[in-house]
Amino acid sequence: MTAGAWALFLAVFLACAVEAVEATTIVLAAGTARDWRSAATGTGAALAVLAVIVAVAGPAVSAIPLHALRLVIGALLLVFGLQWLRKAILRASGHKALHDEDKLYAEHLAEAAAAQAGGRTALVPDWYGFTLAFKGVVLEGLEVVFIVLTFGSNARDIPVAAVAAGVAVLLVAAAGVAVRAPLARVPENTLKFIVGIMLTSFGLLWGAEGAGARWPGSDAALLVLIPAVAAGAAGLTAALRRSSAVPAGAQA
Repeated sequence: MTAGAWALFLAVFLACAVEAVEATTIVLAAGTARDWRSAATGTGAALAVLAVIVAVAGPAVSAIPLHALRLVIGALLLVFGLQWLRKAILRASGHKALHDEDKLYAEHLAEAAAAQAGGRTALVPDWYGFTLAFKGVVLEGLEVVFIVLTFGSNARDIPVAAVAAGVAVLLVAAAGVAVRAPLARVPENTLKFIVGIMLTSFGLLWGAEGAGARWPGSDAALLVLIPAVAAGAAGLTAALRRSSAVPAGAQA
């Protein structure tokens, strides 16, 4: 693959891995506290819905003219990327609590265990477990679909984006099935920091190109944009860490 294709693969893989961790945590809680068959059925139904969305939306997105597509997608990626980056910087600097997958798993587990038993069928023994898994996979899966369609369509390489997403989801799901526990060891906060940098960098590249600008070296400009965004984020993190160390009421 070219350098641009590898950058696309890495960006999609990391972003989808984050979403897959969160979806897997919800499914594990539904299966552990309620019923594994219902959780598995809910997951399968959610994947079927997402497959239909991709089949319908994929051709429509790909039909948009490239310049218009890059301008819109670049703007959207900047919005999402800066939001992820802002939260990651706040977490890394101590101004926001770190994302705790163990805590979220315990919360989902407690809610599922406390819920009343729903209706039963031969295929779905517990409708609450089915609904919890279905909702979690659809909500997180829609973000995966958005990432694949926007990145893949803009780069005119949906297969690479789809493969990256598939690999990320399968690896995370396999890890979840193997341990049947929240994937707390996955450095999700670090992943979100990296994904924020990647989304922001791609947003800058594609947004500017969609507006008519030309980057030196085309996609190779990412080799400069990504380190530049990372350096800026690291600088802000360091500055916020110093400010958090200043006693309350102290003046600069």
